[in-house]
Amino acid sequence: MRNAALVLGLIGGILAMITGFFVYGYVEFIDWFGEVPDVARQVEDPGLKQAAAVISPLLAIAGAAMARARALWGGILLLVATAGFYHAFGLGVFTIFPIAFCGLAGVLALAAGKPDEEKAHF
Repeated sequence: MRNAALVLGLIGGILAMITGFFVYGYVEFIDWFGEVPDVARQVEDPGLKQAAAVISPLLAIAGAAMARARALWGGILLLVATAGFYHAFGLGVFTIFPIAFCGLAGVLALAAGKPDEEKAHF
């Protein structure tokens, strides 16, 4: 389960990072060039969107990297990243896979009560 959490967390973190690049860039683009009526408007709470676009993928990749050695900590980081991404962006066509992969990776990491190693994390 730890290996599955590692792989799914990395995939989810990379997808979240790609989505985060576009969200951060969109907010900066609208700040720089201004809104275009009926075409491009600034998002509500751009600071939250930009912070979540950076922090959530970072937590997801860090949690995935920790999933093999410290499954409890890695699982918590993955679930925090999932919650942050969902809170900031909601569930949509570009966020469903990062949210699903990171959430499943977090659950798998927490469920690894009997790890491959001799010492449990609980």
